[in-house]
Amino acid sequence: MSVTRIATRYAKSLIDLALEQGKLPQVSADINSLAVAAKNRDLHLMLKSPIISADKKNAVLAAIFGKQMDSLTMAYMTLLVNKGREGYLAEIATEFIAQYKALQKITTVKVIAAAPLSDAVVNDLKARLLASGITNPNLDIETSVDPELIGGFVLEFDNKRYDASVASKLADLNAEFTKNLYIKEF
Repeated sequence: MSVTRIATRYAKSLIDLALEQGKLPQVSADINSLAVAAKNRDLHLMLKSPIISADKKNAVLAAIFGKQMDSLTMAYMTLLVNKGREGYLAEIATEFIAQYKALQKITTVKVIAAAPLSDAVVNDLKARLLASGITNPNLDIETSVDPELIGGFVLEFDNKRYDASVASKLADLNAEFTKNLYIKEF
């Protein structure tokens, strides 16, 4: 079975269970924390290791997350370890977050800028996106910096990309000059 299919099924089952028990906000917060923790190399290697027993993996997860996570989330992680699916924890967390955002109608907008954006600029951008009606009313804006853009920004959401960067404009100009449509041949 593919990793995507495994992650999708396990994430869906956790969302359904959390909805049934009325714990979706808490479980979502737990899974967000888990997604961040899963990026830790040592934790990732421990979960993927076939040498470490399921009991030891459960003990480590309980020691790390036991006091701060909901009992449903902990029981779910124990189930994953017992089923031998702990190696997919990062993928399941990522898929859970995507399904949660779809369920809550949250649009994730990635803004890549040439320089760090101030809060005022981010708020203005958010207001313009909401006014345009092309996104859901709930926005999750993620910003990052790429100095190679020279200036401007790039927006990415819902498999769409709007590139208003100086680097893109320069590339377009370069392509136009390369075509050189205005040379007369004698």
